[in-house]
Amino acid sequence: MKKVTPGFRLQRFNHWGLIPFWILDFRFWIVKELLYKLFKFPSVTIIFQIGIGLMLTVLLFACGNYETPIVSTDLNSRYTEEKPALSGDGRFLAFVSHRNGSHQLLVHDLQKQRFISTPRLNRRNILIESPSLSYTARYIVYITSDRGRPVVGLYDRATQYSQILTPSYRGWIRNPSISPDGRYVVFETSIRGQWDIEILDRGPNIELDIPNGMKVPAPPGS
Repeated sequence: MKKVTPGFRLQRFNHWGLIPFWILDFRFWIVKELLYKLFKFPSVTIIFQIGIGLMLTVLLFACGNYETPIVSTDLNSRYTEEKPALSGDGRFLAFVSHRNGSHQLLVHDLQKQRFISTPRLNRRNILIESPSLSYTARYIVYITSDRGRPVVGLYDRATQYSQILTPSYRGWIRNPSISPDGRYVVFETSIRGQWDIEILDRGPNIELDIPNGMKVPAPPGS
């Protein structure tokens, strides 16, 4: 068993969609011309041009944070649901789903019986496999791909950002699992030509995912 502490690389992901801007522009052009002829006031043209610009800016900003909506709120659907993982407190369930016509990782709140939002976690054309959750599901580790090779990714629900924990790892990786407090990540690796176990220490400065009032556990071997 080998213990490694890699450097981190923060990755921020956005989604872009297509908006029929010409429809909006055409409708506002009609309204603009009607008001111009009604009031004979040239500044109306300038006001509407500014209004159109502001509206398109808002629409573009909204699309930058696009997230695939979850159509069904039921835990199971008529599509394949696989690779479930429970949080340490037993409240949250993460699994890989093929609903909505896409491959995505979903997190379900078993207490409130609904899915929770995970902005920037699922990206189009990027597969996420083998999820594992910390105690309250603040941290989610999973297998994804980076330049065609499997890597261990970590998503922080508090900051809503993902990072790659093994950006320059040479071996193949599978089946990651995170400790309840979120500090340690264990995974299988083929770096020696066979499947071995490695432990990744995220360091003592991270915010641990532990219940309120619980003492911070001492690191192994101390």
